Amino acid sequence: MPSIEANGLDINYEQVGSGPDLLLIMGLGAELRAWGPVMDELQADFRITAFDNRGTGLSTKVSGDYSMSMLAADAAALLEALDIQRAHVFGMSMGGMIAQHLALGRPDLVEKLVLGCSSAGGATMVQPEMWVVGRLMQAPQRESAEAAAEMHGPILFGDAWREAHPEQVVEVFRRSLERPTPSECFSSQLAAILHHDTRARLGDLSVPTLIVSGDADVIVPVENSRILLEVLPQSRLVVFPNVGHALNHEAPEALGAAVRSFLLEPAAATTTA
Repeated sequence: MPSIEANGLDINYEQVGSGPDLLLIMGLGAELRAWGPVMDELQADFRITAFDNRGTGLSTKVSGDYSMSMLAADAAALLEALDIQRAHVFGMSMGGMIAQHLALGRPDLVEKLVLGCSSAGGATMVQPEMWVVGRLMQAPQRESAEAAAEMHGPILFGDAWREAHPEQVVEVFRRSLERPTPSECFSSQLAAILHHDTRARLGDLSVPTLIVSGDADVIVPVENSRILLEVLPQSRLVVFPNVGHALNHEAPEALGAAVRSFLLEPAAATTTA
């Protein structure tokens, strides 16, 4: 995978497919390979640019204070370094928070927005249950893939899918452990999440937005997607039944179809849900 210097970092990225530009932004502690099969679903219709956020994967490991604005600035700098003047942007979880800040701070770079299992943050964010928080705070490092799957599988995947696909669950964690996120970088990303709050600003966003979520998500409960729908002027919501947080693994075909349909339709057809 190539890397490019942007915003003072070496950012690891991958480009696949052809068509309109689509930037993929991954979530907490996850590298670009965590997008999994949904990239295969989309690359026939889009030129996809996926990358490792600072502190993850093969990008520069920077410790210290992170903010969503900083992470969004990394994404903007990557687009500019690659001479991508405007792109659709799809962010998952923390990546969806970064995508919000990118659209708010650099609307010139964003054509349409897809927010997957994400939140506007702030005081009205619907929080996960404490048992979920306890497991989420423990970054899967120095464990076997099987141990990581046992600890983090129940919060990342819906019960039905996890029980039906145990080998795929373990494989997801095996790949993540090949390029683990250092604990200090994981903590910095987590701190940025805890300070994320865009609710008061999203009403001014004019970017057409698709919100996607699984109704079995215990990390970012689906109610947060409904809050985004209320505050984003040009938005619509698609909820996948019996799907957990990792909808890109659990429902890649349905997710890919929803994203493809939304991004390829004429802008004038995108109306407020």
